[in-house]
Amino acid sequence: MDMLDFVNDGHTEPKRVCEARWLRDVLEDGEASDALIELAQHSAPPVLLGDPSFDNEARYRGESEWKVTLTELGRSLVAREDDVWHHNTIKRWWGGTELTNERLWRWDAETRSLIAP
Repeated sequence: MDMLDFVNDGHTEPKRVCEARWLRDVLEDGEASDALIELAQHSAPPVLLGDPSFDNEARYRGESEWKVTLTELGRSLVAREDDVWHHNTIKRWWGGTELTNERLWRWDAETRSLIAP
């Protein structure tokens, strides 16, 4: 969520938005840029990376003058009013576990505990 918060705070340069990774120190630099590009590629994206005549990687590398902007979904995610996975499909493996929308564990920051699907 930190990258979305950065955009909401007015940071629109893709490389600057990826610096939000330092807030939690979870992602490496390349992973942060991949995550930003992936957010923009969802069928219901929380961010837009600019002019559709450029592909997302070209926009990230600075080959486009366009900036990162939040969509309506992105604004509702920042406000903690929505869930990106209610609008998009997740199907990937992470740490030996297959993640799907039906089997997606959540982290509750208030209780600092995992919530089963």
